[in-house]
Order: sequence, then structure tokens, then C-alpha cells
Amino acid sequence: MFRPLLPFIAALLLVPAAHAGGPTMSLGAAEDVLKAPDLPTAKAKMTLFRLSGFTSLRVTAQWQGTETAPPATELTSLRNVAAAAQLSGVRLYLSVYPRGSSVTPNTPEAQASFVSYLTTLKQLLPGVKDFIIGNEPNINRFWLPQFAADGSDAAASSYVALLARSYDAIKTVDPGTRIWGGALAPRGIDRPSSGRDTHSPVTFLRDMGAVYRASGRTLPLMDGLAFHPYADTSGQSPDTPHPNSTTIGLGDYDRLVRNLGLAFDGTPQSGTTLPILYDEFGVESAIPEGEKKTYTGTEPGTTKPVDEITQGAYYARALQLAFCQPSVTGIFLFHSQDEPGLPNWQSGIYYADGTPKSSLFSVRDALARTRGGSIARCDGLGLDVTATKVRFPTQGELGRGSRVIRFTCTLDCLWQVRVSSASTNDTRFRLTGFGRAGVPVLTSLKGRKLGRGAVRFAITLTHPVNPGVPQTRQSVPLSLP
Repeated sequence: MFRPLLPFIAALLLVPAAHAGGPTMSLGAAEDVLKAPDLPTAKAKMTLFRLSGFTSLRVTAQWQGTETAPPATELTSLRNVAAAAQLSGVRLYLSVYPRGSSVTPNTPEAQASFVSYLTTLKQLLPGVKDFIIGNEPNINRFWLPQFAADGSDAAASSYVALLARSYDAIKTVDPGTRIWGGALAPRGIDRPSSGRDTHSPVTFLRDMGAVYRASGRTLPLMDGLAFHPYADTSGQSPDTPHPNSTTIGLGDYDRLVRNLGLAFDGTPQSGTTLPILYDEFGVESAIPEGEKKTYTGTEPGTTKPVDEITQGAYYARALQLAFCQPSVTGIFLFHSQDEPGLPNWQSGIYYADGTPKSSLFSVRDALARTRGGSIARCDGLGLDVTATKVRFPTQGELGRGSRVIRFTCTLDCLWQVRVSSASTNDTRFRLTGFGRAGVPVLTSLKGRKLGRGAVRFAITLTHPVNPGVPQTRQSVPLSLP
């Protein structure tokens, strides 16, 4: 978490394709509060999480520096959240990283302990198919040293070594598990001996590439890049670009892809086409007086929290940006529920006591529009909508006066119901409307003048925002009484 201003061949075939964004993105939150000591509690929390509109969840497991396996209590909570996620249809991502810079695994022995801890987690949680390795290794809060004595990038060298060992170990256990590397903070100052030794993501990615190329490794390091595109403050719109700095936010996608290409293109590790997961993005909202009793401490002056309406609008804007960025495969809000300590993060759509903020409703709607493909119009994106659960009236129902057509759109849709002559195909009646993805549509033609004789009923669907090829389903010929 970053506070602004503060057999391997099979594995290669499993790298997700670029241009996989749009409505197929993973939409979720980074939220450890869903971990619980028993399954019923975890399931209750997961149900509330799912009702918020989230379909993916990132939880963490923090390596304490020496252990080679997770403690029993940690394993129990992870098993419970994994089971609750499976029961609720939620895709679970597990972020595994050293708890802080004091336990950075720089030595071969420390890295061996970390990889053993990671491998044990994978073996005991076989259903988890997405692992994020490390957390913001480009800043001194989570990784030290950042610089070697000569000023070179020590953090990139040791992190690449750990990532490679982690990749190989997990792929040996399960080649189908996806390894996400990086989890980079969006900014850093690239200046040693400053008192806050950090690397910008631009520098860190290029240094990772240089270390990887020099290693002669013939296997990838990762299946995708995790990234934390926080704005400079919560008061800054997420689409703000940073053209004159090395900071990378949501508005700097092209620069992120370009630097991935500079780092890795021409090697066994994908660069320009590497899938990107925004596994943390948060906007803090100001806590109203009536809710402050559940919070402690003081908000830092650098945070600049926004009102809840703006928070919801900024989250919707973040979803719009990610939706149209071709290689982005997911975006997670940090968090779904506020942390109770004001020095930490009040970026949830629920207060710390679990009651909803007003931003919940706009975020839930934005998540639904993202899944339906309507959150934004994207250049070059054409979505084909198909109809499922289609039911035209039967001959017997027509005889009894029922003229109901039912169907469900796979994405948001503009639908047209057409009644035509079965012999000449001339249109006798046409009705249009809008449907939400996954929401059943029921259309009654009772009382409409459809004439007599043999007719066909037809449904034609197009996407309302990113139209692809219209899709049509039609009935067999039916006789109107």
C-alpha cells in the first residue's frame, strides 16, 4: 500500500492475451477485513462484498522474515476466505510479501525461506490461481536497501532474483497459476541518501529489465504486472497525466506500456503486451461528524480527502480509464471498507463500522456498467451481444392469447423485437428497448396489431456504447389466430 506523498513450457502458454480488458476485467477490492477465523463469518462478509458489485478480491499474506510456512491462524483465515470466495463466485488473488523493509529477503537464505513460505501457501490453497509477489519494492517502506554503495539500484537486483525464484517454485507446483510481479508504487525520487530512498516506477522497471537481460534467464519472471496507480492526493482526479515527471498514474498508461517495452521487449519476458493488473487504487473520503466515533487518530494533512460524491465519481472515472486501456486486465479499489485509524486509509465505500457510504451506490452502478461494457466508449472496441435464455411464445400460448418474449443479454444491449410475415419477411411490428447485462427482459406484445397467419418473432441485439456485429435470434414460423 502506498500513501501519496508519504515443466515450464505449459506456463508460457497461460500468459493472458493483451487487449483483454473491457467487460472481461477483474473488478474487485484489496481487502483483508474479509479474512475470518471461521467460515460462516467469512461467508457473511463475502456476501456483503459481493452485493457491493465486486467479483474479485485481493487479500495478503505477510512474510515475517524467517518462517517457511504460514502460522496456523493465518492459514485458517486464508482457507476460510478462499472457501467463501469460491462459494460466492469471487476470484481470489493472494498478495505475498515481506511485512516491511526490516525483513527484506536480500540474501539467498532469506529468499529460500520466503519461497518456501510462498510454496507452502500454494500447496495448501490449491484453488488460488493468482499470486502477487512482493509489494512496492521500489520504495523504502517495503524494501531496503534501495541503492547500493555506488548509487546503483540494489532493490531491483534483489527483487528480480526473488521474483524469478518465486515464479519457478509456483510453476513447479501448478503451471496454471498466474504470477503477478511488480506491485509497484506510482512514484519515487531516484536519489540515494535522501532520507527517503525510493525509485520511480519508470526507473525501477528499466532496472528490472537490465537485471533480467544480464542474468541470461530463458524463462519469464511474471505472467503480468501488478501496479498501484494512485493519484498524487485523493483530491486529484485519476485521469491527471504526469508528462513532466517519472510518476505513473491511471492517466499515464501509454508511458507504463512504453517502459515495459523498453525493459523487456526482445526477451523471453513479455513487455509491451504484458497484462497489467491495477491491484490497488484508492480515494479517501472525509468522514462526517456522525461517523467519527468509530475512527481514531488524526488525518494527515497531505491526504486531501474528498466528499463521498466526488469519491464515487473518481472511482467511476478510474473504471472508465482502465476499461479502455487494452492490456489492463483488472482494477481493485483499496479498500471496500475504511480502516478505523485516520492515519491509514478511509478509501472504502463502507465506513469502518460496515455501514454504507453514499458513494456505494454510484460505485456499484459503475461496476455494473463496466461488466456490461457501457462504462466508456473505447476506440476500436466492438462488443457482440448475444441473447441467452431465449423463449418465444409457443403455438399453444399464441392460441391462448399470450404473446410474451423472454431473453437475457450477455452484455448491456439495445434490443429490437420484430414480428414479420413468415412468407414475405415483411415487418408487421417492431419494438425496441434497453437491457442490462444479465438482467432478464420480458416483452409482451399483447394487444399489438400483428395481423393473422404465419409469422416469425425475432430478437436483434447490439451494444449501446461499443457496438459490434448485431446478433439475431428468431423463432420458427408460428400461426397467429
